[in-house]
Amino acid sequence: MNTDIPAGPPAGGPTKDEILAISLFKLNLSPDDIFADLGCGTGRVSMEVAPLVKRVLAVDRRVEACNWTEWEAQNNNLSNISVFHDDNRTFLSTIDHLDSVFVGGSQGLDEVIDALAELKVRSLVINAVMLETVNTAVSCLKKHGMFREVVMAQISRSYSIGSGIMFKPLDPVFIICGGTGC
Repeated sequence: MNTDIPAGPPAGGPTKDEILAISLFKLNLSPDDIFADLGCGTGRVSMEVAPLVKRVLAVDRRVEACNWTEWEAQNNNLSNISVFHDDNRTFLSTIDHLDSVFVGGSQGLDEVIDALAELKVRSLVINAVMLETVNTAVSCLKKHGMFREVVMAQISRSYSIGSGIMFKPLDPVFIICGGTGC
């Protein structure tokens, strides 16, 4: 990986604070967890999770995302993050154990969930903005007996307008939760 300062974060933007807080709570992380951030993007989830778990495996198919995540890990002195430039499905075929997983991308989601079911992942959170992704995730998780719940988070943030305050909504995010023992 390139260790020079990247030009900027990859497209897509980081997971919003409020969505991240709910997602982390739903993951129910343990200090001994081997955690995977599939579709790590800006690495925001990996950076927040690293102090809470034993090891973080950050995966993205975009080299700029991997470079950014690696740079962020170094800047934050987080030595338990390993970054992999790979497709989620290919990466999962090389792994024999994961405790908890965050999925930020939807490409090949059914195959990703199939692989996570085979690994008997204890805790899983998938963030989605499209209804089609929610449908795919819920159907596949149910097929494996891993579906727990979907939380729809609709966040609005205040901003000043004239002499008052108004709220501007962010796009809703669906937080799909599952894992073994559901």
